[in-house]
Amino acid sequence: MMIAKKRKYDALWWVLALALYAVFYFLVEEKVLPNFWRLQVVVIAINIIMAASLNLINGITGQFSLGHAGFMAVGAYVSAVGTVFYDWPFALSLLAGGLAAAAIGFLIGIPTLRLDGDYLAIATLGMGEIIRVCILNIEAIGGASGMTGIPKETTFSWVFLMMLVTLYVLKNMINSTYGRGCISVRENAIAAEAMGIHTTRYKVLAFTIGALFAGLAGGLFSHYFSIAHPSSFTFLKSYDYLTMVVLGGLGSMTGSVVGAVMLTFLTAALSDYPEFRMIIYALMLILLMMFRPRGLFGNQELTSFLPKWGKGGDRHGALRND
Repeated sequence: MMIAKKRKYDALWWVLALALYAVFYFLVEEKVLPNFWRLQVVVIAINIIMAASLNLINGITGQFSLGHAGFMAVGAYVSAVGTVFYDWPFALSLLAGGLAAAAIGFLIGIPTLRLDGDYLAIATLGMGEIIRVCILNIEAIGGASGMTGIPKETTFSWVFLMMLVTLYVLKNMINSTYGRGCISVRENAIAAEAMGIHTTRYKVLAFTIGALFAGLAGGLFSHYFSIAHPSSFTFLKSYDYLTMVVLGGLGSMTGSVVGAVMLTFLTAALSDYPEFRMIIYALMLILLMMFRPRGLFGNQELTSFLPKWGKGGDRHGALRND
């Protein structure tokens, strides 16, 4: 019964994904939308990848990372080096960028993820800035001027596909034994250790996987805008992704999607009024903390709000109050 229901929901989501792809492909590729909003559709998909991968670290595993833009920078530059200097195919360069970010995430995660709370936040913030400063001083990849001449290989189909892959992999990972282990680390690390769960191993693995998808998003980013610049990967960028995760709900992949869409749309809509953007951001977060302190979705997914099918026929699941 449970397997049948899972397959039913999976089929429903794949049909919905294909329908969304068809609609937005028509709007973007047929140039129904203006140039500015076509660009924003691609940016939204990239931001969803970033928010979902950060949620694996901050929401599911309960760590506090403030350097996610650093992994995006690694993916952006490594993939650009592959296509510009070595003439690699785009898919191979994208994979190389993701793996490079994952490798750095693994190496950094081993020492830093033994820390907790504010100490971990400071360590990851420093890590992100170190990566950016290193890039800033490597003249071979443009230094402070940034790396230009990157071929525009990223299309709407590419970003939508990578967004679906990211969400599908993370969803299945969270529902696996590994995901339950990460959640136990988040809820009570001491109890998890007592149950035989190697908490540092789970933290490092989550950090590495999150870095992998951030690197892939970075590769898509640099090959869409045809430039990779250090100023695109500052702490403020990491803060934006963290805001998306907190807005949607720590521990909810649905929340990551909604948070990324809302904040990207808001930023685009207020592009002519940059002085009001941070004011509205602040007010929105204050109201969120007052009325929905766990985010819009808390740690729930959209399926928690959909009808449940049981032996007695269709029934609506109760909504939990966060």
